[in-house]
Amino acid sequence: MKKLHFIIAFIAFGTLMSFQKVNETPENEINWVTIEEAVELQKKEPKKIIMDVYTNWCGPCKMLDKNTFHNEDVVNYINEHFYAVKFNAEGNDEVTFDEKTFTNPNYDAAKANRRNSSHEFTRYLKVSGYPTLAFFDEEAKLIAPISGYRKPRQLELYLKLFKTDKYKEMTTQEQFNEYFKSFKPEFKE
Repeated sequence: MKKLHFIIAFIAFGTLMSFQKVNETPENEINWVTIEEAVELQKKEPKKIIMDVYTNWCGPCKMLDKNTFHNEDVVNYINEHFYAVKFNAEGNDEVTFDEKTFTNPNYDAAKANRRNSSHEFTRYLKVSGYPTLAFFDEEAKLIAPISGYRKPRQLELYLKLFKTDKYKEMTTQEQFNEYFKSFKPEFKE
């Protein structure tokens, strides 16, 4: 009888722990929204937008998500200063942006996790490689697409460059190089 009570208690405890984990809000997560939601949020509280343009098959995209977008410093900085958007560059979502509607008319559902047709919005942003981080100003105007995987400190450089509007002062590669050399990262890797 004692064994039966122990087994029941063990199962109940395990069920309770599983239930608690499911209902906990995840900590250290970026608050991802759609581009349409970000544009609406900008009307109430102007912030810049960072968009993760990824594909399902892209290894560096998965590394960016796992290693960089789950870094506590990155999460906190983005959530405080930006609206964050995830966009599947080869997905099938309909996107309305800048009074235009974008689709992926050649999307093939059988290739959902392989190379697929490029979304019209991907081409509109002039994205040519994955991952790409597209930065937009407070009026949803594209500032720049930055291609390639970035570690937390490498991303910090761009987050702060665009957040502080220092990019507006730069008209030459040499000015950016000087910013790059003098930048002191604060994020933990």
